[in-house]
Amino acid sequence: MAHDPRTELAALLRRALASVTPEAADMPIFLERPRDASHGDFASNLAMRLARVSKKNPRELAARLLAELPVSALVAKAEIAGAGFINFTLDAAAKTGVIANVLAEGEAYGRLPLGGGKKVLLEFVSANPTGPLHVGHGRGAACGASLSRLLAFVGWDVTREYYVNDAGRQMDILAVSTWLRYLEASNVSGIAFPPNAYQGAYVRGMAAQLRAMRGARYVRAAADVLADTPGLPDAARQDDAAKTQREHHLDALIANGKKLLGEDWNAVHQHVLAEQIADGRGDLEEFGVHYDVWFSEKALFDTGLVARCVDLLDKAGHLYTQDGAKWFKSTAFGDEKDRVAQRENGIYTYFASDIAYHLNKYERGFDRIINIWGADHHGYIPRVAGAIQALGLDADKLEVALVQFAVLYRGGQKVPMSTRSGEFVTLRELRNEVGNDACRFFYVQRKADQHLDFDLDLAKSQTNENPVYYIQYAHARIASVLREWGGDAATLTRAPTDGLASEHELALAGKLAAFPEIIESAAQDLAPHQIAFYLKDLAAGFHAWYNAERILAADESTRLARLALAAAVRQVIRNGMNLLGVSCPDSM
Repeated sequence: MAHDPRTELAALLRRALASVTPEAADMPIFLERPRDASHGDFASNLAMRLARVSKKNPRELAARLLAELPVSALVAKAEIAGAGFINFTLDAAAKTGVIANVLAEGEAYGRLPLGGGKKVLLEFVSANPTGPLHVGHGRGAACGASLSRLLAFVGWDVTREYYVNDAGRQMDILAVSTWLRYLEASNVSGIAFPPNAYQGAYVRGMAAQLRAMRGARYVRAAADVLADTPGLPDAARQDDAAKTQREHHLDALIANGKKLLGEDWNAVHQHVLAEQIADGRGDLEEFGVHYDVWFSEKALFDTGLVARCVDLLDKAGHLYTQDGAKWFKSTAFGDEKDRVAQRENGIYTYFASDIAYHLNKYERGFDRIINIWGADHHGYIPRVAGAIQALGLDADKLEVALVQFAVLYRGGQKVPMSTRSGEFVTLRELRNEVGNDACRFFYVQRKADQHLDFDLDLAKSQTNENPVYYIQYAHARIASVLREWGGDAATLTRAPTDGLASEHELALAGKLAAFPEIIESAAQDLAPHQIAFYLKDLAAGFHAWYNAERILAADESTRLARLALAAAVRQVIRNGMNLLGVSCPDSM
């Protein structure tokens, strides 16, 4: 940035520090924006940190630093506060100088070279393709998409990836659920649909597709379908034994399906997989969430990577055999217990394929690997990190950001969400009801690892209580003012703004100057919610100014200066909302 008061202030403090204590001249200098605006524009704890090293009084050191501080037109006031903080109030012209920067840099304002073009892999959502994405998955999608935009904005070469769990039991359950509905649609009677199979209407839809495409090809007699299956317990029973019996019943149905259909089982399996992947991909694309790679779990088995990964761990002495199964010594890496990598029947566990997937990520040469997982996967982190270390890889390359599922409320009542039971609100339904913009903003407006109640009624409201509406309204108001003015907005870059001096104007200028700092912090903390907080504050500052002072003032120089400030606010709102994947309409 051409105008960066924080950098200039740090340089002034550096010169003062060299005069006061030359031996500590290289001490890092930090400047923060005080929470209370009455404490100035920036504050430094340099004197307090210096006191810990020199064993001297921090307020006395602060006074000496101020005495040696070079005179600068940048600083209107510098004073000592509290135990030894140095607070700086900038000159009004120094504050408003940011306006020209914003207008000149446009969409690039706030962009930083933090990533240096290094490669980062960002994996997010990766929900099992066993049904439509629901409102709970939407938060991971919105957070991941916003974070990918943010990291790209600060100079990372971002690859967005979706890990498709197309191998394993859950896909078999979906396949058998669809086949049973197909048999039902084919008038095969006598088969009770299992309560722990997938219940949603989408399963009936896929069954109808199979019926239309293949006719009676997959029809089998009920007696054969139910052969050797344990009976289902009474529906009222919910004890552990009953649940186990239901799972055994379902597994037996899957085994019979594979036996009776032979190669046709794979056709059913592939049909439901393709349908659900296509549905999820389309849903996410419509939500503005794009992926560079859709990575197949099955490919890890087909290429032999899972077997190779387990063999590497075994040869390195990190596995042991117990009761015929191979166990990974994850307790040696901080996990609460050891984990099975290969069962006694030779089947690899989900954990084994997950280790192989991470090995693949490392072998693709990324400088940084970020997983966005649901908060229920918190306990999974130590075992995966331990396996990475056991494979001799740099575990520090891996970062895991946790996302709590959002809970949807309508009319003050919690809406249930369960994919198997079929009782859930899909992401598509939510988007159709409240719109993409409200979805994207509401999902990221709180820290991702914190619980989020998604208030459907608030998201649809056109009131100041709805944060996305409030921010978009600020943007639309500015666009309206610029239309009423009728001039060329490009000329506002040259408008002199040093005459802006009201409390609202200087506060807005300070907010604009803070935007790159917010971007840096949000990127470093993997926290796009910080941008949402910032935009709400910026919009509030603009609305307060709009209501207090007339932007299209009678005096031309005042009018042009205020228009320039308004246009700069509009640009920063656009930049921030774009990172969150939210549109900025010019009229509302």
